[in-house]
Amino acid sequence: MLSTLNKYFSLIKFSHTIFALPFALIGFALGVYSGKAVFTIEKLLLVILCMVFARSAAMAFNRFIDRRFDAKNPRTATREIPAGAISARAALALVIATSLAFVFCAYLINTLCFYLSPVALAVVLGYSYTKRFTPLCHLVLGAGLGLAPIGAYLALTEQFDLAPLLLSFAVFFWVSGFDIIYALQDDEFDKSQSLKSIPVVLGRKNALALSRVFHALCASLLVLLFFTGEFGYFYLIGLCAFILLLIYQQMLVKPNDLSKVTLAFGTTNGIASVVFCVFVCSDIFF
Repeated sequence: MLSTLNKYFSLIKFSHTIFALPFALIGFALGVYSGKAVFTIEKLLLVILCMVFARSAAMAFNRFIDRRFDAKNPRTATREIPAGAISARAALALVIATSLAFVFCAYLINTLCFYLSPVALAVVLGYSYTKRFTPLCHLVLGAGLGLAPIGAYLALTEQFDLAPLLLSFAVFFWVSGFDIIYALQDDEFDKSQSLKSIPVVLGRKNALALSRVFHALCASLLVLLFFTGEFGYFYLIGLCAFILLLIYQQMLVKPNDLSKVTLAFGTTNGIASVVFCVFVCSDIFF
């Protein structure tokens, strides 16, 4: 039983939930800070469940849709579906189950979140198709994860406001930037399969330059959020740490050296999001 669960956790890269979940928690904290809603454990748990279910559905769907490409790519041939550890049918069943669970949790939160849940699913599931026809696929992924802060804010307040929107756009540029870095690993394979990505279209050097522009925009939006949100020193400390980790991430990867992409993509981003969340939430509540 435990072995089977580990296979499914590996399929959906459950550990990567840490990328967007901290920003969802910040969005939730902003909702409390706004004074437009009252904090409840129930709402917090539902927001976390929505985040986990939506991301799990998106990852399982991506593995299901891309299974034939994954089997051809030496880097991904050992993934669960091409390796035979999990069947394509089982992966699709997981997509359906987690999608329904996401919609149900959104229903339990409030009517607005329930009505918007199919839109959110369309974005996070639709991303898996985009690499077949547009190099802007990275931006679609950014939009999917960027929904986390505003979604968590809506869960509490049922209103759109400037602060969570700025945070969502910051996440959009952050994710789009680091997904370009991740895609560098497969640029040659993508070309051979007529798949689209920014590294395929622009080349490694220009793709990295665009990634840096996106991360600069992310940092600028977080600076703007500081001034519009009336935050204090804790936010500034978290912001400085986040920006330094963005710079470090960009320094790790070079057009002719992709050996540290995993460190840049996984470890650095995970640390950056958690550290930023801890300091921003400390600023809000303490």
